[in-house]
Amino acid sequence: MVEENKSQGRFANAIAVDDYDFLDQSCEVARLWVEDNGPATCLIQPDRLAQPEMFGMLMVDAIRHGARAFAQAHDIRETEALQRIWSGLEAERDRNTTNLDTVQDFEKPN
Repeated sequence: MVEENKSQGRFANAIAVDDYDFLDQSCEVARLWVEDNGPATCLIQPDRLAQPEMFGMLMVDAIRHGARAFAQAHDIRETEALQRIWSGLEAERDRNTTNLDTVQDFEKPN
């Protein structure tokens, strides 16, 4: 069961980041949501990263952070969590479970 976040923002259950002052010099490049037993919604700001490869590097960093978070939250080894995350990623890459519906449009450069 997901514990409800008491965020004052627009979105219920949003991850509260107001108290992280180290983010003051950062910019947001992605937001991810998932519905119970439903599809994911991913909003990406590609103009905030110089190259697509940087997005890939960011995703690997996120996976490593995710493994640590899952290990702490579910009392499993970080290496096990990381392996299970990679397994899920590979399964989705090999056979997508959902189609992509584009909700954002970005203009092509001049």
